[in-house]
Amino acid sequence: MTKLVRTRPPDVAGMPRSASRSAVEAAGYRVVATAGVFEPGFRGGGPIRSLRYILDTLPEGIDVTLVTRDRDLRSPVSYPGLSGRLLHRDARAAVFYLDPFALRHWARLLRHVRSRPVDLLYLNSLWSAFSVVSILAVASGVLRAGAILLAPRGELAPAALDIRSRKKRLFLSVWAPLLRRLDVRWQACSRREEEQIRAAVPWAQVMVNGNECAVPEDPAPPAEPREGPLRLVFVGRISPMKNLVTALEAVAGTTRPIEFDIFGPVEDEEYWARCRGIVESMPGHVRVAYRGELPAAQVLDTFGRYDAFLFPTLGENYGHVIVESLAAGCPVICSDETPFSALIAEAGGAVVRPATPAAFSAVLDRLAARPVAARAEAKRLAARKYRLWRRQNRELHVLEHARRFCR
Repeated sequence: MTKLVRTRPPDVAGMPRSASRSAVEAAGYRVVATAGVFEPGFRGGGPIRSLRYILDTLPEGIDVTLVTRDRDLRSPVSYPGLSGRLLHRDARAAVFYLDPFALRHWARLLRHVRSRPVDLLYLNSLWSAFSVVSILAVASGVLRAGAILLAPRGELAPAALDIRSRKKRLFLSVWAPLLRRLDVRWQACSRREEEQIRAAVPWAQVMVNGNECAVPEDPAPPAEPREGPLRLVFVGRISPMKNLVTALEAVAGTTRPIEFDIFGPVEDEEYWARCRGIVESMPGHVRVAYRGELPAAQVLDTFGRYDAFLFPTLGENYGHVIVESLAAGCPVICSDETPFSALIAEAGGAVVRPATPAAFSAVLDRLAARPVAARAEAKRLAARKYRLWRRQNRELHVLEHARRFCR
């Protein structure tokens, strides 16, 4: 959205409103960002953690208002005390929690957004209603922005486009000319995603920046593996893109004892029913358990309890969950559809090509045959390689990069 407003924000318990207002108003470069879901929600996965990192590490001279839904993904209930409110996280970052069906929220948001010029409109999704409404508002002159940056967050990966392909490609054929007329710039989180964006939108001007992950400087001390079956974990949204079906078929095809725990929100009920059908026919040497949703605060501790993270994803524009696994000293067994293939292979894990159930089964059987000492060494290697990667991964903050790129 675009010409950022500064009206008197509503009181939020415990927040120093006057100090926040004066500091924010003194800031220079104004950004309005949109995202379908944000904290305290967690079902949206990696993009939530990206946005949290962006807001919590703002460079001097940049302030942000994030506009997001007032509830978690697929939740019928709004966050207590947040609906329709502007919450200041600190002096330069604020979040507006919007109920899209409440007209008074839109009126309040519009006043806020139009109170001062907006330098950058930062849209986190190509398909989201937040992005569509924002683009239409700019195109119609209701809002004005100095520049627009669109982060599709993996939505233009071939596997993602194949899901409801006809509808998406039709929409893009109509939408892309408008984006071009508005001189929309694009953000990719990796060179792989840059190629995917250019394949779908050949005229795109793409900024590559993947430094959006709030992970520790140093890895957690790896937990010692225990005697017994290989312990595998899956952490992610239960949807076709994360490819849990292949993970289940892979463990079903092994010949050695395996324990496999699944964490994550069910995003696609039909797909989950298919997964449950595979679980019900598991061989006796494989135990599979669904452990429910996993709050972000528990992710690192959870990864640390397992021998490996099984993740045959169909595509990741970044892959926060991979970084989190390595930060916990948990090697990753993954498809070759992420920016981290080289790191995964170096860090005690495996990149499986082709990403078929049989190929994954063969890798898992080899891992399950290792003695406990070898599993422990793989976990220590994952932690060491994570530490090295973290030291070397120092990119410019995405909004500072955008300020330069979108001039």
